[in-house]
Amino acid sequence: MWSVHGDGRRLRDGEVVAPDERLSWPLTIGLGVQHVAAMFSATVLVPALTGFPATTTLLFSGLGTLLFLVITRNRIPSYLGSSFAFVAPLVAAVNESPAAKLGGVLVAGLLLIGVGVAVKALGVRLLESVMPPVVTGAVVVIIGLSLVPSATGNFGEQPLIALVTVAVITGCTVVARGLLSRVSILVGVLAGWITAAVAGGIDPDKADRLGASAWLGLPELQSPQFRPTVILVVIPVVLVLVAENVGHVKAVAAVTGRNLDGSVGDALIANGLATALAGAGGGSGTTTYAENIGVMAATRVYSTATYVVAAAASVLLSLSPKFGALIDTVPSGVLGGASVLLYGMIALVGVRIWQENRVDFAEPVNLTVVAVAVAAGVGNLTVTLGGMTVDGIGWGSIAVVAAHPLLRWLRRRGRGGSDLSARRPRG
Repeated sequence: MWSVHGDGRRLRDGEVVAPDERLSWPLTIGLGVQHVAAMFSATVLVPALTGFPATTTLLFSGLGTLLFLVITRNRIPSYLGSSFAFVAPLVAAVNESPAAKLGGVLVAGLLLIGVGVAVKALGVRLLESVMPPVVTGAVVVIIGLSLVPSATGNFGEQPLIALVTVAVITGCTVVARGLLSRVSILVGVLAGWITAAVAGGIDPDKADRLGASAWLGLPELQSPQFRPTVILVVIPVVLVLVAENVGHVKAVAAVTGRNLDGSVGDALIANGLATALAGAGGGSGTTTYAENIGVMAATRVYSTATYVVAAAASVLLSLSPKFGALIDTVPSGVLGGASVLLYGMIALVGVRIWQENRVDFAEPVNLTVVAVAVAAGVGNLTVTLGGMTVDGIGWGSIAVVAAHPLLRWLRRRGRGGSDLSARRPRG
């Protein structure tokens, strides 16, 4: 499935490993572990907020990633972790049972499959008409920057540990050469973790739970129930998932230098299937993960083999309460130090999409839509309407996806049918 890149053991500075290539298996496993470290905290945070079991979510996250790689025919290196888009509507359904919440997740996955089938049948232009580069770039920027407050909050809780983490990651990325620069994030996380252990920065309660946890244990599975009240609240999440997936596919295309427009439909179908599978068994809904895109941008290793390793590791971790408790001991300062760098890099991937497609921000439609959407996303604009609460990522994504084609149409009519953006088709 993968050709070996070079001799599989050495990489020159700036050298890129393509999605259909791999390094030696020991190196590939190490890079896969780095992807696990990038996705783990966010993936287990969502079930903690929504009341789903973390080990079950890890199981379906790994299975969903493998399913995604198969359906996209190994073309899109991505990891499917827990989607934060589900947090607000599921928390809003506080009076509903976990089974009813799972029913909402399952329906959202099925609707996403429908969108993917439509895109695959009618072509990616179906989405490009409402999600041109100015829109997809904005969605990536919103996703990256809206996550920054959580990173800075963790950073502030243990600033010294966070500073050690980000300093080691930056030093390995910028100064080191060869393999050390490629695993800079993993090295930084380990350095911060060791610093925390020496400085007494690890929560003693978490350390006690680690000692009491069993080595092996099956994750908890649960069947869904279908309640219209929950389903109606969760349905708007589909729009956010579409925006996230398209934005992430564009981001992956930008960092890998490949045109992946023809795979957008497959990506939506795959993510829909993974989300439906999770909803059917007791896990959180999934989405392609921006954190892992940031890892790829830092390492320039785009091999899908590393994601297979990460997915397999996630499945294995779901069977070990002991390892889950071990990961839970990673201090907030370590997570904050690594996340500050990764989330900033995600946002810059969105800027790169704008640059490479020559998006014209002198055009009033582009300027106003992106300004409002990014402000809503970064400011975490949270509004409750009819019992449904939508946060900044949701409002920002909805605003830029819905407002851009509407304002472009209004501007064309105001100009007597002359569409200025027609002269800038890529922006």
